[in-house]
Amino acid sequence: MTDHAVRVVLTDDQPLVRAALRMVIAEAPGLDVVGEAGNGAEAVALAQSLRPEVMVMDLRMPGMDGIEATRRIMEDPGPTRVLVLTTFDDDEYVYGALRAGSSGFLVKDMGLDDILAAIRVVAAGDALIAPSVTRRLIKDFAGRPAPGAPRQGDLAAITEREREVLTLIGSGLSNTEIAERLVISVATAKTYVTRLLSKLDARDRVQLVIIAYETGLVAVG
Repeated sequence: MTDHAVRVVLTDDQPLVRAALRMVIAEAPGLDVVGEAGNGAEAVALAQSLRPEVMVMDLRMPGMDGIEATRRIMEDPGPTRVLVLTTFDDDEYVYGALRAGSSGFLVKDMGLDDILAAIRVVAAGDALIAPSVTRRLIKDFAGRPAPGAPRQGDLAAITEREREVLTLIGSGLSNTEIAERLVISVATAKTYVTRLLSKLDARDRVQLVIIAYETGLVAVG
């Protein structure tokens, strides 16, 4: 990351939610809200015109929803990464958003510090899969593969050790936790993750988690 402020666009059909987020982010060093969208179509347009690093995306909106907007934004090779904003109790779209290419998600009742930290994590090129709430969501939604989901044969190119690492990634473990579990260095764990991203043509750790579930390496629940 450079020392410039992370450019953020907020997408939510509720103006009060956007206003609250803007106030919080405005007081945070290194973050700058450069635009707001009230629906998915507006979000796609702003991603193309403003090229923000992070798009904070609601899922349930009139017209184009957050899943379709995420899919269209991620089709563009630009810098924008999507961080979904959702409600855990009743939102059935989280898995669809992850498949569409989002780099993780926020829950609307998360602490403000957690929200700011999540934006920075995504801006830095990482994905949110470690927090316990994320693990719960992934376990709930990742057992619903879409047509054409990867099969075990797709893992033929990886080694047995890489398969172990992929299983641990699918369980929500961080690189440090993987290193401790396998008694290897953190640097070696990172190397295995990099190899898996390349061999499985995955964009980030979230996609590795999805592959781990869809291929049966990790069982739901």
